[in-house]
Amino acid sequence: MKPAPRVLSVNVSPARPLAVGERTVLSGIGKRAVACDVAVRRLGLEGDEQADPSVHGGLDKAVYAYPVEHYPFWQTVRAQARVAAWGDALPHGFVGENLTLSGLAESGVWVGDRLRFPRCELAVAGARQPCYKFNAVMGFPQAAKLMVQSGYCGFYLAVVEPGTIAAGESFELRPGPREVGIVELFRSVMAKHR
Repeated sequence: MKPAPRVLSVNVSPARPLAVGERTVLSGIGKRAVACDVAVRRLGLEGDEQADPSVHGGLDKAVYAYPVEHYPFWQTVRAQARVAAWGDALPHGFVGENLTLSGLAESGVWVGDRLRFPRCELAVAGARQPCYKFNAVMGFPQAAKLMVQSGYCGFYLAVVEPGTIAAGESFELRPGPREVGIVELFRSVMAKHR
């Protein structure tokens, strides 16, 4: 029997300066793991900020989840781009996710699916779209393009039932209508931006 999916890490960050080429912008992308229960509210996790609410945050983008299974890919391409050493592990939250998950990838998730945690419930609302800040935090200009090619985008969650969440918790995936898959949605949205 396949083990239940789990939250490996809960990550938050205040908005802070991020160097993007010759300029500095505010960003909440570089999140850090929290070692205790974190309050889950309608607009996101306690202690987390989004610097640009026009593209991040809001009811349908309250929480961002990312599969840990993609971390080796990013570690390898960062080493190939010579912005990190081979074997340098990325800390959870590095790609900007609030929840680093194991056992649940984009290919197994549809818009409307519910993630039932012990003390809160979240609904899959959409796919992440990479931007120039993702390139900056990854350290090389092709990072967003690689996210599009790989489909390793993660997914946004809306808060259905506020509560708390903590690292180590397992959760149940409750299927929704299963009409729009995250991978298909991501590819469709990104094709329109080319």
